[in-house]
Amino acid sequence: MERSGTGYRRTARVLHWLVAIVVIATLPVGMLMLEESVPRETRDALFIFHKNVGVVILLLVLARLAYRAWRPPPPMPDHLPRWQVRIAGATHAGLYVLLLVMAVSGYVRVEAGNFPIELLDALGVPALVPVNETLETTAQAIHFWTRFLLVPLIVLHVGAALHHRFVLRDGVFARMWPPLGR
Repeated sequence: MERSGTGYRRTARVLHWLVAIVVIATLPVGMLMLEESVPRETRDALFIFHKNVGVVILLLVLARLAYRAWRPPPPMPDHLPRWQVRIAGATHAGLYVLLLVMAVSGYVRVEAGNFPIELLDALGVPALVPVNETLETTAQAIHFWTRFLLVPLIVLHVGAALHHRFVLRDGVFARMWPPLGR
C-alpha cells in the first residue's frame, strides 16, 4: 500500500526528499563557486557539479509536479487554522515556482553562454537555447537574485515542518516522513 491515512504517498515523499537533499547540497556549492578565494580548479569542479545537478533538480521538480497533478496531495488536517493552510499552500507554490525559475535560468545562462552541460551532452541532448550574451547576462541575474527569495522560503518551510514535529507534535510532519517507510 502506498498511502496511509492523511499522509503523502511514498512516491511523493521520495521525490520531496530527493529534491530537498539535492537543493540543500547545491545552494552552498553555487555560492562557493563564486568565491574568488577558492582555487580556480576547485571553482571549475564546483561549477560542473552545480550545473549538472541543476538539470537533475529540474527533472525532479517536473516529475514531482507531474506526480502531484496525477495524484493530488492529501488534504491538510482539519485541526490546522485556515491561515496556516493558506500560508502552507502559498509556500509550496512559491517553492515550486522558484525552483523552476532557478533551474531554468541556470540552464539558459549556461547554454546562452556556450558552456557545456556534461550530463546533457553525454546523453546527446542538443542545446535548446541559442548562444546570446544578453540572454546569458539576464538569465545569470535572474538565477543569482532568485536565491534571495528561495533560501528564506526554504527556511520557512523547514522551520514550519520542525515546529509541527517538535513543538506542536500534531502529525503534520508525519505526513511527509519517513521517505521510504509505511
